Amino acid sequence: MKTLLRLLLKTQHQRNRSGPDQTEKGMTLVELLVGAIMAFLIITPMLGFVVDMLNTDRREQVKSNTEQDLQAAVDFIAQDLSQAIYIYDGKGINAIRSQLPNNGDTNKVPILVFWKRQLIKNSIPVDASTLKPKDCSANTCNDTYLRSLVAYYHFKDPDNTWCQPSGNPNDCPTRIARYEITDGVKNPLTQAYYKQDDSETTKEQRKDSVFNEKFDFSKPTLEVTDLTMGSNFPDPQVLVNYIDHSTGNVPQPPDCKIALGVVDPTAAGSTPINASDLRITDGSTHSFYACVDTSKNLARVTIRGNSLRRLQPNDTAYNPNKSAFFPTATVQVKGLGAVGK
Repeated sequence: MKTLLRLLLKTQHQRNRSGPDQTEKGMTLVELLVGAIMAFLIITPMLGFVVDMLNTDRREQVKSNTEQDLQAAVDFIAQDLSQAIYIYDGKGINAIRSQLPNNGDTNKVPILVFWKRQLIKNSIPVDASTLKPKDCSANTCNDTYLRSLVAYYHFKDPDNTWCQPSGNPNDCPTRIARYEITDGVKNPLTQAYYKQDDSETTKEQRKDSVFNEKFDFSKPTLEVTDLTMGSNFPDPQVLVNYIDHSTGNVPQPPDCKIALGVVDPTAAGSTPINASDLRITDGSTHSFYACVDTSKNLARVTIRGNSLRRLQPNDTAYNPNKSAFFPTATVQVKGLGAVGK
């Protein structure tokens, strides 16, 4: 028995000391190479598919963002225009151009200009002999309406702040900006303006220095703004960016007489209305333009965006075959009513 146990232990000890079984083998280099090739053939198409899906999703998201921005812009303009009491047509804007901001700057073009009523709450004292507008409350003062001149501009100057992704500055997207100047609160007893400081008025109750006190709606092209204070125009507010800047092969504005349903005067000796007098555009890109019938206080505004410029800095010119990347938004609004009607 002892001999058998000694023999088993000796055999087990020798087996543990022996090297690995020479019959066991790993993967050969050829097998590894074949496996790598097969993995490459399977994974590469899958990666390409994933990348293509991501790019497609990004393009669709950019187009959607541009459409939403344009729609928000025309909705804002529509709300603004709904309070208009006088809208300048193309002929009218040409007559007052020298009285508007940035006169002579071909990169900043006025497209939509109108007068509107601006509601100012709790600004007319019931007892004007003892109370000032700045001290007004809902119980001591009434609401009033002021006159405001609003101008929407097409800004085409290159500016890296608005040019992303960065590239050629001359290829930057354009934008729409808004100016507004407002009349001030007057003393109901004297019809004179209250003091333009903190002693009698708040900021929203004051008259902009460039507002012309002599303006008369019966002469809408005269004394629109105070040219002696022309350098004091308030800073513009950017409404929307990524407006198309293409100048070749772009859609042309429609005949404004047809778009607005304008009928020529029928009285003998009357002068037919020119469509060009109703249309306001920059003359090159036509990406922000308006058709205006001043007699009806009616305006039709169109904006064309550029989604491609959000994706790449170059090769973003308008292309009819890529019209989905150049969405448009249009709104037609009739103001509160023509002056005196």
